[in-house]
Amino acid sequence: MKTKFCLAKIQAAVLAAAVLLVPALQATAAPANSAKVTVLYDAFGKDQKLQKDWGYAALIEVDGKRILFDTGNNGDILKKNAAAKKVDLRKLDLVVMSHRHGDHMGGLAYVLSINPKVKIFAPKEGFGVYGGDLPSSFYPKDATLPVEQRYYDGKPPDVLHFGSAWPGADIKLIDKDTEIAPNIHLIAQVSDKKGTLELRELSLVINTVNGAVIIVGCSHSGVENIVTAAAQINPKIQFVGGGFHLIQGQTEEVAKVITALRDTYKVAYIAPGHCTGELTFTALKQAFGDHFLYAGLGSVFELKDTVKVLTAKGEAVRPKMTAEDFHNLRNHLALSDDAEHIQLAEGVDPHAHAHQH
Repeated sequence: MKTKFCLAKIQAAVLAAAVLLVPALQATAAPANSAKVTVLYDAFGKDQKLQKDWGYAALIEVDGKRILFDTGNNGDILKKNAAAKKVDLRKLDLVVMSHRHGDHMGGLAYVLSINPKVKIFAPKEGFGVYGGDLPSSFYPKDATLPVEQRYYDGKPPDVLHFGSAWPGADIKLIDKDTEIAPNIHLIAQVSDKKGTLELRELSLVINTVNGAVIIVGCSHSGVENIVTAAAQINPKIQFVGGGFHLIQGQTEEVAKVITALRDTYKVAYIAPGHCTGELTFTALKQAFGDHFLYAGLGSVFELKDTVKVLTAKGEAVRPKMTAEDFHNLRNHLALSDDAEHIQLAEGVDPHAHAHQH
């Protein structure tokens, strides 16, 4: 009887604590009031103080936190652009690396040189550049082999840990959708596209009172699939910015994305950049009208109950993409280490042969 009584008291105490805890959890989960996005790295833009280059990086500010999403292609260029935009990368709270392509992680060494303790989130891969681990059960064992020919003398650790390209960095590997801080979520997806098959990628979702703010690196898994996942966090989508990976401008694929973003998910504003593609910029501008936001290098977006594009002086503007922007984008595309990008810069359709069949 005494044992039962004690158990009942413990259960009652646990239940009471849980009831008290619920309001506190709900309070911390209240959506953010606003967010701010600054494009620090891209191949097109109007600000002559900034250096254009193929790659992507953006600073996201929300609830007092400063998040660097990707680090561009070159640390020196990132340093220059951050200084020009008066962004102090020593004061970052978090870094999110979308994927392992060089034009997104090229500036990470520079960031770590001035901010070595910053917390970094990156996609988890078996033998990725960000490090990783695998259970030793991943390889079959043969106990008949002599000890000297067996891995770890036949006594491997339960988990094998692999080094990263940035030893000592505080890297947290992510392999599923995760809330890394209140209102700050990472969407983890895997590409099923030819050329980037099985590439793992993280996208950032900020939950605000005005809807989800989504920042994508290259959208290798499909920007429409990322938005679908983000809608599970908040069905109202206020903003999608970054690389949509539609650089070939294939009509059917672009049309599918337009249908998903504009018609299915009613995305309020899009701000495509990086690998979205010139032909796709044009198609998206036609489809979204005034809800297509120019997102060239140096662009700043203030996301509150309304969405504003700010000048260097903090004034709201609505700039448009010019012929010079398209020219600059094409020139930097030619410098990419991606063969498909180089062909496109030269006016060659990488899929022309396939189109003939």
